[in-house]
Amino acid sequence: MLKIKDSVDLEKLKEFGFVTSLTYNPLSYVKKVYLNNENDDKNFYRISKSSRKIELTRLDGELDDTLFDLIQAGLVEKV
Repeated sequence: MLKIKDSVDLEKLKEFGFVTSLTYNPLSYVKKVYLNNENDDKNFYRISKSSRKIELTRLDGELDDTLFDLIQAGLVEKV
């Protein structure tokens, strides 16, 4: 399982396109990737503010790039 390191300020996630979730859970950051239109939001990342665990529906396209960027920036650790 992957998580954001404890030493990282979660506000830094906004630099990678994450926003505070308003509809799912206000205690998490999300990044949605729309496949065909804005009604299709099945591909997303969710990062809990408390556990910092990274949840995703599946890797493809922009999600691959985002995970790679988070790892390259040194924000992610394996737990």
